[in-house]
Amino acid sequence: MTPLTTTRRASLALLLASAGTFLSFLDATVTNLAVPPIADTFDASLTTVSWVATAYVIPFAALLAPAGPMADAVGRARLFLLGVAAFTASSLLIALAPNLPVLLGARAAQGLAAALLVPASLGLVLAEIPAERRRAAIGLWSAAGALAAAAGPALGGVVVEVLDWRALFCLNLPVGVWVLLAGRKLLTGETRTGRAPDLAGSLLLAVSVGAAVYGLTQGPEHGWSSAHVLAAAGVTVVAGAATVARALRHPRPALRLDLFRSRPFAVASAVSVAYGAALFATMLLGVLFMTDAWNYSALEAGLAMSPAALVTAVVGIGIGRLSLTLTPRTMVAAGSALVAAATAALALLIDTEPRFWTLWLPAGAVMGVGVGLATVGISSAAALSVAPQHFAAATGTVMAARQIGGGLGIAATAVIVAEVSGTGAEPYAAVYGFTTAVNVAAALGGLALRPAPPSVPRPSARTAPRVLEGDQR
Repeated sequence: MTPLTTTRRASLALLLASAGTFLSFLDATVTNLAVPPIADTFDASLTTVSWVATAYVIPFAALLAPAGPMADAVGRARLFLLGVAAFTASSLLIALAPNLPVLLGARAAQGLAAALLVPASLGLVLAEIPAERRRAAIGLWSAAGALAAAAGPALGGVVVEVLDWRALFCLNLPVGVWVLLAGRKLLTGETRTGRAPDLAGSLLLAVSVGAAVYGLTQGPEHGWSSAHVLAAAGVTVVAGAATVARALRHPRPALRLDLFRSRPFAVASAVSVAYGAALFATMLLGVLFMTDAWNYSALEAGLAMSPAALVTAVVGIGIGRLSLTLTPRTMVAAGSALVAAATAALALLIDTEPRFWTLWLPAGAVMGVGVGLATVGISSAAALSVAPQHFAAATGTVMAARQIGGGLGIAATAVIVAEVSGTGAEPYAAVYGFTTAVNVAAALGGLALRPAPPSVPRPSARTAPRVLEGDQR
């Protein structure tokens, strides 16, 4: 195999990583539309079939953090391609599933595969792209996920209506096969440490995060004092404490506590929790509100949600082309503030009368700009505040934080909608009020992304790349 030039290799890495990210986000957005027809196919209740989403989310969130160090150790391209192969194979198994247990098992495998490929994909991009182009690369990588979110609801609605729910999962197959064939060129000359992270610690961390996500998703249904939730909380605490204990003494820990010595990374991880809570709650609430209060069909609701995601993608692409330098602090603070303004407007103005052109579309456009800025800002602050050999580990950790925040946001949405009285838009307005408060907190956290005072020693100052002058150290 002929070695690629540096420029061609960097471009190919960005293209394939973006395609892999597009796959994982597209699948996450179209699957919700498959839940009702899957229930009909297997004669199951909607509560049971809701595990089609949960079976994906739990392994995905649980394995994001340990997958990062694993990618740094065994090779980002190698783990990325392994994740894409597993994701493609599990998609085919879902499409052919003869019964619900097989489908749920394949969905869990798909979540595991996504956890491998997503942090490895950004780690691959950051390792191959020159330092001066990394901010633009992160924007393009983030835009791929936003494009998937924009295309997913509309595309999924059309496929389910015209073809069948099984066809949704066949959409992944041609892209996955192409990525695998083209990605073999990236294996040549890849650098890796060859030292896998602590396997026992990885398992403990996965169990801890998985139990936390499980408890959050089951709380609204079974009650927060139920045996399900209390057991999950106990497992979370015990396994989490054991993970930290191992991380403090193991030479290659699954949870990289040393990354938190970098203040931008620590702050970005905390902001990521708030960002995930607001984002997941807002995405879920939009479809629920329009189908319930405005009586939109699933396809109409999907189309109505698409403009905001499309704006997010445009912003992600455009950030790298701006002549004006935007620091992560500016992007996170301004982006979160814009989203807070949009959700505040919806909290105050929505009612049962559809107002797509005069309210929903303008608010969605503002929200799209804010999400685009915040997404790139958080990714930049986290991944690029550590040394290059730890890019994937940092990415996995901060994305795991976002997933945990997302679980909190979804749980809060379910509780607020159930508890707030009113038959019209009142419960939905209350959730938008909640997301406004969370976005304000994220904006304030973004303001904390400031360089440390010169007198304070920085353990990673010699190795951490400085992305934007005056913002990272």
